[in-house]
Amino acid sequence: MGRAIVITSGKGGVGKTTATANLGTALAMAGRKVALVDADVGLRNLDLVMGLESRVVYTSMDVIEGKCDLFKALVPDRRVPNLKLLAASQKAKKEDISPEQMREICKKLKEEFDYVLIDSPAGIERGFRNAVAGADEAIVITTPEVAAVRDADRVIGLLQAEGITEIKLIINRLAPRMVKKGDMLSQEDVVEILSVELLGIVPEDKNILISTNRGFPVTLNMKSAAAEAFRRIARRLEGEEVDFSDLIENGGFFDKLRKLFSRNGKE
Repeated sequence: MGRAIVITSGKGGVGKTTATANLGTALAMAGRKVALVDADVGLRNLDLVMGLESRVVYTSMDVIEGKCDLFKALVPDRRVPNLKLLAASQKAKKEDISPEQMREICKKLKEEFDYVLIDSPAGIERGFRNAVAGADEAIVITTPEVAAVRDADRVIGLLQAEGITEIKLIINRLAPRMVKKGDMLSQEDVVEILSVELLGIVPEDKNILISTNRGFPVTLNMKSAAAEAFRRIARRLEGEEVDFSDLIENGGFFDKLRKLFSRNGKE
C-alpha cells in the first residue's frame, strides 16, 4: 500500500496547490508512482498548475457517479513518467462528495501508487474534511506570516482530532534577507510555534509564479532555487537525511508573537 498524504494549511494563497504539483513531480522524477488528487471540488486549480487542463475528460465526481472507472479518469503527465492527476469537478459542490467516498478513492489509489498526494481546499469546512478523510499523513504548508501561521496552528489541531498524528511542515516563500533584517518570521520561529517536524523550506522564487502561469511545475527547472527545495523535500519524505539550506538564517525579533499561538492559551 502506498502513502496517502493530504497537503493543507487552512489559509488560502499559501501555496498548497503549487506544493502538491511540485512535490508530486519531484517524487515521480525520483521513480515513484504518484497520483495527485484535487480535492477542491467546485473550483479546481491543480490541473492548471500541472498544465493538464486540456486533457481532463473525467473527474472524481464522474468516478463517484459511476460514469467511468477510477483509473480511466486519471490524466497522465507525459513529461514525467509515473505521475497522474485526478481532477476535481468544477460543476459539483463540496457537499456532493462525502468523506467516505473520498476515503474509498484514496484506498484504491494506494493499491497502485507509492504516493497519493491530496490537494486540500482552503478553509476548514466540508472540503477540508473530505480531503483529510482519505489521508494517513499530512503536510501543512505555511508562509512566515502571522495570519498564515495561526491558521496552520488551528489546522494542526484539527488534523490531530481526526486521528492524523504524522504531520510535517513546509515553510513556503521564506525570504532570507527579510529574516535576517528581522522583518519576517524565521524558520525557528515558525517551527517553535507549530511544534511539528520541519520537512522543508521553499525560498521566495520568481520562477514559481512564472512556472504556475505556464502550467510547468518549477521542479522541472533544474536551475531554480525553489525546484531544488522541492527535490530536497521529496528526498526527506523518502526518509533520506538531507541538510537544510544554509542560506536561511534566523532573524529573531518575533519572540513575543509565540504567546499568541500557544496551544495552551488558544480558544
